Amino acid sequence: MASPSPLPLSGTLHELHSTRNNILFGTTMGMDSDAGTSGSQIALHQYKRRKISSQKNVSSLFEVHSEFENSLPTLRSPGYYMEPCLKELAKRELMDSGFCSRVQDFTVGRFGYGCVKFLGNTDVRWLDLDQIIRFGRHEVVVYGDESAKPEVGQGLNKSAEVTLVLKVRSSIEKGELSDIVEKLRFSTKRQGADFISFNPSNGEWKFLVHHFSRFGLSEDDEEDIVMDDATAVQHPLETNTGDVSDIDEATLVEPNGAVLSHSLPAHLGLDPIKMKEMRMVMFPVDEEEDHDFSGEFKQREQSTGKECIRSPLHHSAWRMSNKSSSSVARKTPLALLEYNPGSVESNSPGTILMAQQNKGVPLKTAKVEGFKLDLKHKTPITESHSHNIVDAALFMGRSFRVGWGPNGILVHSGTSVGSNDSQSLLSSVINLEKVAIDKVVRDENNKVRKELVESCFISPLELHKEIKHETKEVEIGSFKLKLQNPVSNRLMLSEVCRSYIGIIERQLEVPEVSPSARVVLMHQVMVWELIKVLFSAREISGQSKSTGADNEEDMMHDRSEGSSEVDLEALPLIRRAEFSYWLQESVCHRVRDEVSSLNESSDLEQVLLLLTGRQLDAAVELAASRGDVRLACLLSQAGGSTVNRADVSQQLELWRTNGLDFNFIEEDRIRIFELLAGNIHGALHGKTIDWKRFLGLLMWYQLPPDTSLPFVFHTYQQLLADERAPHPVPVYIDEGLVEEAMSWHVGERYDLAYYLMLLHANEGSEFGLGKTMFSAFSSTHDPLDYHMIWHQRAVLEAVGAFSSNDLHVLDMGLVSQLLCLGQCHWAIYVVLHMPFCDDFPYLQATLIREILCQYCESWHSQELQRQFMEDLGIPSAWLHEAMAIYFNYSGDFSTALEHYIACANWQKAHSLFMTSVAHSLFLSAKHSEIWRLATSMEDHKSEIEQWDLGAGIYISFYLIRSSLQEENNTICESDSLESKNSACKDFFSCLKESLVVWGGRLPVDARVAYSKMGEEICDLLLSDHSEGSTRDDQFSCFYTVFSAPVPEDIRSSHLQNAVALFTCSLLEA
Repeated sequence: MASPSPLPLSGTLHELHSTRNNILFGTTMGMDSDAGTSGSQIALHQYKRRKISSQKNVSSLFEVHSEFENSLPTLRSPGYYMEPCLKELAKRELMDSGFCSRVQDFTVGRFGYGCVKFLGNTDVRWLDLDQIIRFGRHEVVVYGDESAKPEVGQGLNKSAEVTLVLKVRSSIEKGELSDIVEKLRFSTKRQGADFISFNPSNGEWKFLVHHFSRFGLSEDDEEDIVMDDATAVQHPLETNTGDVSDIDEATLVEPNGAVLSHSLPAHLGLDPIKMKEMRMVMFPVDEEEDHDFSGEFKQREQSTGKECIRSPLHHSAWRMSNKSSSSVARKTPLALLEYNPGSVESNSPGTILMAQQNKGVPLKTAKVEGFKLDLKHKTPITESHSHNIVDAALFMGRSFRVGWGPNGILVHSGTSVGSNDSQSLLSSVINLEKVAIDKVVRDENNKVRKELVESCFISPLELHKEIKHETKEVEIGSFKLKLQNPVSNRLMLSEVCRSYIGIIERQLEVPEVSPSARVVLMHQVMVWELIKVLFSAREISGQSKSTGADNEEDMMHDRSEGSSEVDLEALPLIRRAEFSYWLQESVCHRVRDEVSSLNESSDLEQVLLLLTGRQLDAAVELAASRGDVRLACLLSQAGGSTVNRADVSQQLELWRTNGLDFNFIEEDRIRIFELLAGNIHGALHGKTIDWKRFLGLLMWYQLPPDTSLPFVFHTYQQLLADERAPHPVPVYIDEGLVEEAMSWHVGERYDLAYYLMLLHANEGSEFGLGKTMFSAFSSTHDPLDYHMIWHQRAVLEAVGAFSSNDLHVLDMGLVSQLLCLGQCHWAIYVVLHMPFCDDFPYLQATLIREILCQYCESWHSQELQRQFMEDLGIPSAWLHEAMAIYFNYSGDFSTALEHYIACANWQKAHSLFMTSVAHSLFLSAKHSEIWRLATSMEDHKSEIEQWDLGAGIYISFYLIRSSLQEENNTICESDSLESKNSACKDFFSCLKESLVVWGGRLPVDARVAYSKMGEEICDLLLSDHSEGSTRDDQFSCFYTVFSAPVPEDIRSSHLQNAVALFTCSLLEA
């Protein structure tokens, strides 16, 4: 038999439970992790092939296992760590017995507080570090209980180097630094320790102690040293919630008439006295008490910042109160998709802008509560629209609706209408919340980890990109978009699955991954293994090979030692053997846990449990060790020939026929006989097991050993429909280790592994469970996490095992997660893999352009992202269009204009040129830049409305100015002053018409630029005295100048010159 034993003889430490001091063992090198959930955490290694010795007694294995577990030190306090870590200690102890009794420079520390390095060799066996070492603010206590302290030199009461992190002020003068060092040196010496150093950059104070009690700074020492005002390090999730107080409306106005800051009318910029009079008119006197205003305010503040978000209600009030105030110059707006918080006490409002700056700062949630209406008074809402969210516009009197913002931000009133709860109220409460779209990349401390971002999203997508793709060009107007679709063959599927498994293994190496996340990650490993087992293909040999081996594990062993080519007839049996091995690995940890929970006298029950996981070697060994040789012989043939099953079944039936009293036979022995006879329901009568073990019992003991996998799956499906089999619940429910409470109803959703089995059983026919199969709930308790299930769907489609065009929710789920993390280029990559639909041919193009525009701030400065998008075939015009919109909004009009020109949006470019750019350049004397921009649009003037009265004005100006300045100009020498005058007259006419056409869109500076153009042309025209010009021609020039749009003082000056010329002409006459 090659069946694995439930408890390996050797291995490395894999996981340390977060709730108890228990070490589990795998058979291969595992990932380093200091927190876990339960025995299910070893499932990561259960998929690997392993051969386990069956020569030792099982009970002795448990004794050795337990003794080894208890000898290791324990450290469960959050924020604490030790070096070497627990996994390294266990590994070294296994390799070198007694290593834990002589650990060199053993270190224990707490993040943000400091550490202790015990010099020399230290015996760390059986140490409860949580009880021995405690770090506080500027102090460390070792053996706080004096009665438990060993003698000096024993245990941890020995020489050590202590490092404490002091919260000192960041800006320290040299003189102050010297004082601090001297005070620390004196404090160290006073406590009987030796001062080593003090680093002001990180606040690390190091000193040497010879034995332990309490070491650190006293309150007097902290007062003497220049300390920071910050308090002790707090957990990042700690929040402060203010008390809620209800204030009657009568208190909103003080006797002296001053308006209180919490008054709703004051927030709205209205007169509280008049508001009270209006309420008296609108509501009866007897209802007055029921319709009161409240000044309730509640604020939740995270430790990463001290500002709070001002309510949109207060923002609207500020705008109303300042509506009649004088206008101010427009300020450059902040970047897109950001909520800019204001202080509740200050007069500056908070503003909601479309931007993403400060995106790494955790979103703060503020709640400002206005007046309330009791539900006992009938309203149109309470009568016909029960249990809906209250629309804030009902109370704010403006367009403010319940809805979603970017990156999972939800703005709503937070009140349920029509609730039976008497305390439920309709109110003007405004809530700003954020849905945890990025929960999968947060550790158990709710911190985003870069390693998790890399392993959850970047690495899988890079692997997906390496798979061969076929492209399909789709025409979007004048642009072409390359939609992509991965293609692969089943011979390569095993390698692809192993690559994905390697990525998940690296993810499990990240410290402080939450227990529930570990359950999901290990389940993903098993899912990839199952995909490899059920859907991969192998090379077919030309010669037949023997398929007579009864034992599936021996077949697997022979396959691994032989050629990769197999006989076509042996393929179903090989796949069945691999699936059997997968099942054993999936349930091994549960069998082990249940066996370890029994006492030694329950040997028959232990044998039965071992059989449910097909741990035949261990079961036979256990039975033989108890002297039950006959049972051991029967167990050695379990699940083999159907003849043996029939013999056992016939014997049981013969006993029943002869009236044998089964009370004289142990109940568990009868269960074992029933199982060996193939009667799994009789063997499990009154017992419950998980669905995977039930499926294994069905395949191993009830159905013939050569039954195909599709038939096994269909049989289980039929038993499930008949309510005779346990439901294949998702892993987070099946394991029962998920922190979040999940509600599950029969048939609502099943485990992804079960759907994969059905997909294999129905291969070749239509599979109608695609949407349910690829629901997030089939593999994780997070309904917004699609990062791995998207890849599983893609790989199955690539090998032709599955096809669907209606799983856009899966694509958009992953797109939302990537956008939330700022990975816009990968989000576009996912969009390009969405199946093309004839009913919505522009779906991908619309999504890509929306992503580019909404998240431009994230990607425009990232050269790698831009290059990635261009490599994907995204039209550069779309990129320039998005950047033009962003820079235009941000107030960088020159850059926006360049991008509008680059994306050939000539009308937008022209409008921006006229209203925001041209006049600034003109007044800055950057005439060459104006000429470059205007001439770049001139070739497309047919597409631009009002070109001649727009940018054409500037081109005409430079041409006329050049003709008036140069002797050899574009107007030939034979042209007279009259022709020049006519050209200037037309130009002035266009200037005035342009001012009328553009109207209020032109700022004051643009009108100044127009005036200066007119002034310069007037000066040049009047200074031109061509040969042969007459007095009439000169007077005509003055008439032209008087029509120019120039200031009145300039016009008066020209009028004086005209009068002088007229006087000269009279004198000459």
